Amino acid sequence: MSFAAVRNSLYKQAGIVSGRRFYGCLRRPVNTLNSRFNSKFIAQKTLISYRMSSSVTGFYIPPISYFGEGALDESMTYMKTKGFKICLIVTDPGIAKIGVAEKVAQIIKSKGVTVCMYDQTQPNPNVKNVLDGLAVLKANNADCVVSLGGGSAHDNAKAIALLATNGGEIGDYEGVNQSLKPCLPLFAINTTAGTASEMTRFTIISNEEKRVKMAIIDNNVTPSVAINDPTLMYGLPPALTAATGLDALTHCIEAYVSTAANPITDACAIKGVDLIKESLLECYRNGQDKKARTDMCYAEYLAGMAFNNASLGYVHAIAHQLGGFYHLPHGVCNAVLLPHVQSFNKADKHSAERLSEIAGHLGASANPDGLVKALHKFNRDMNIPKNLKELGVKTEDFSILADNAMKDACGRTNPIQFTKEEVIAILKQAYEHED
Repeated sequence: MSFAAVRNSLYKQAGIVSGRRFYGCLRRPVNTLNSRFNSKFIAQKTLISYRMSSSVTGFYIPPISYFGEGALDESMTYMKTKGFKICLIVTDPGIAKIGVAEKVAQIIKSKGVTVCMYDQTQPNPNVKNVLDGLAVLKANNADCVVSLGGGSAHDNAKAIALLATNGGEIGDYEGVNQSLKPCLPLFAINTTAGTASEMTRFTIISNEEKRVKMAIIDNNVTPSVAINDPTLMYGLPPALTAATGLDALTHCIEAYVSTAANPITDACAIKGVDLIKESLLECYRNGQDKKARTDMCYAEYLAGMAFNNASLGYVHAIAHQLGGFYHLPHGVCNAVLLPHVQSFNKADKHSAERLSEIAGHLGASANPDGLVKALHKFNRDMNIPKNLKELGVKTEDFSILADNAMKDACGRTNPIQFTKEEVIAILKQAYEHED
């Protein structure tokens, strides 16, 4: 029987309309979810066991990616050759205010392509941002989308482009591979080196009514073209350089200890760690450093290649809830949580071995505790808040944050499937930590 046949049969039994594909081996069953979600979990666990008997592994990246000074102009020339007539630029107020959006618009116009723009994307983009951007796209009959910015702009653009071809509401696509059609052609221009959203099949949209982030992991939102031109990053402030760079480091580490890791994602993750060690602090101290900025472009892309195919873990599963609940910056949440989640992950023998390898690549003592210390030092060196208390997180919210984190798709490939009590313990440790 084919995998698809097994999937459809299991999901029919579980009362699920359309299947969600999760990766990895679940080492401990989740036992605190409601009955409907638990029925999905049982079906997913069975599907995972079935998939593990197959030797087939997919690897997903954009068809084309451009790097280096001049990548922006080169990619827009490519847009012209593909015959697009009208593009929607999706960006944020900050990028628009400093004139970068208009600069890109002029380059696109010089190639003979008409431009319309949505420049109101918020940090942690929400459902309203998606719908407002989609309205601009439809009003102008745009046939392609350009995202300009960091993760927020890219995520919003992916969601807009997905709804443009699939219809419905963005919440319909929460989970894994829920859409039927590819999104509109998407050119993703990076202005930060961290999220890798310019090249992944992940998009995260906040549901402000429920105060949660929806994780959409879908091959159909993978951008058509990814652009990393370091000239767009030279003016990035140190705080944003740190937050996005540590987001990339989190991607590398979570992908490396993921239960879905494979030799290709391992190679990407480790090389990403090496480049981040060599370049991130240099970018933080001197944003005009051409080599360091260029290397960080490669580092965050390698990190994206790793987690786009091996997925993530409980750092992201928890960070998504903090961002959705308190509107906190994603990279900062990851940086604060990363050492604490890994201190819990070391209880798994295989994970402990892998964390030790990463520690060596960061120049620390080659053991999990050495890695945890190195991560705390990274945070101190770049003035990251030392704990969740400084970010305004409230202890009375730990229970609902833990509940929501356990439903986040990113946690499925964590090396340990934590209980609710363990997630709360991680939150407590990250809340109380003092250097």
